[in-house]
Amino acid sequence: MAVYTEVSDDELRAFLREYDIGEVVSFKGIAEGVENSNYLLQTMTSSDASPENYILTLYEKRVRPDELPYFLGLMDHLAKHGFSCPTPIHGKDGAALRELSGRPAAIVSFLSGMWPRKATPQHCAELGMAMARLHLAGVDFAGHRDNNMSVSGWEKLVEATREQADDVVPGLSDVIVTELAYIRENWPSGLPQGVIHADLFPDNVFFLGDRLSGLIDFYFACNDALAYDIAICINAWCFESDASLNITKARALLRGYASVRPLSLPEYDALPQLARGAALRFLLTRLYDWINHDDTAFVRPKDPRQFLDRLRFHQQVDGPGAYGIAFDDLNG
Repeated sequence: MAVYTEVSDDELRAFLREYDIGEVVSFKGIAEGVENSNYLLQTMTSSDASPENYILTLYEKRVRPDELPYFLGLMDHLAKHGFSCPTPIHGKDGAALRELSGRPAAIVSFLSGMWPRKATPQHCAELGMAMARLHLAGVDFAGHRDNNMSVSGWEKLVEATREQADDVVPGLSDVIVTELAYIRENWPSGLPQGVIHADLFPDNVFFLGDRLSGLIDFYFACNDALAYDIAICINAWCFESDASLNITKARALLRGYASVRPLSLPEYDALPQLARGAALRFLLTRLYDWINHDDTAFVRPKDPRQFLDRLRFHQQVDGPGAYGIAFDDLNG
């Protein structure tokens, strides 16, 4: 749910005095995004200097303030390892996290690029390589955050949406309850763990031409099975508008990933279950937002039925080869 917090001129000026980034030149709200309030901030340190762009984020009610040091620390860590992502700007006192307009707030560096409105296989290959680099760069990150949008979190969402699910799609409540029971029984264990982004949808991946320029929006990042990130991306990038899987895109995504970090056989074999879980996760969160939409929010909730179609696809696959590539070819 998108709820934007307005920032007055006086509040902004007082906030920026805590930083050494110059005077504000421009300050505009960004309509995209569904979790936090984001502003494009432009400052100048002197009259003859070039303007510098930043993103100012106010963290809304869905984000827990005690988890923000994990997210900001992760971005700092990744940037120090040469990974392209927004970098938190630290104030004169060294702190990156402050309060503005009654919300926790932070400034991060501006990342050049645009997200692809229509993903190509080349985009998917670039994404796969970047995701693998993220996983490798996060190996020695000291922070830890459990994935609160994993199976136990889905159970809470099922209960929260159960009574109204059939108003969105007849019979949806039974589909969700049955699927959750299957996932609970068959969810993979023992897979390689580490830091994952957990929300790598196209609008969180920037490109300059066909080349990936960086990843943004790390506010669902957590520690979980690395292959679960891949499963999320298959759902987010590799399906067409008619709900069919684009095998070429899926193959490019998997090949790109394995070219940087080879998949183990257990990870490969677990892809159908992980993909089903990822489809259920986004079906549930979109369903919750659809049911509980705030009419004053700037962003319309996304249609949950899209992920119901994707879930139905994953339920029918007969093995990981359905995603476009055999294990021997993937790591060969």
